[in-house]
Amino acid sequence: QVQLVESGGGLVQAGGSLRLSCEASGRMSSVYVLGWFRQAPGKEREFVAAIRWTGTNSAYAETLKGRFTISSDYAKNTVYLQMNSLNAEDTAVYFCAADRSLFIRTNRNDYDYWGQGTQVTVSS
Repeated sequence: QVQLVESGGGLVQAGGSLRLSCEASGRMSSVYVLGWFRQAPGKEREFVAAIRWTGTNSAYAETLKGRFTISSDYAKNTVYLQMNSLNAEDTAVYFCAADRSLFIRTNRNDYDYWGQGTQVTVSS
């Protein structure tokens, strides 16, 4: 089993920035990819970004490239999501997820473990 705990969410004004953290624990040897997803009220959970633990590969939702950056600190078992130039459409619950696949995948159904989520609210 792998446990994921997100932190760093909160209320921010439009144009501002936030950095989310996801601390992982448990059987980390079985996990190769960590990802971020988000779910806005009344919408499906969507892919945001993902990274291999080694940090050698990453992927982003096309619409978020340039504003969001994912990074990993293998020694701390932590993955980060830096979010800049936030707008009201970024308001959502952000979830950290772990995948046992060697390859980065963007479908939420492929991820094996999930955190509880952290709320991000952007005020306009």
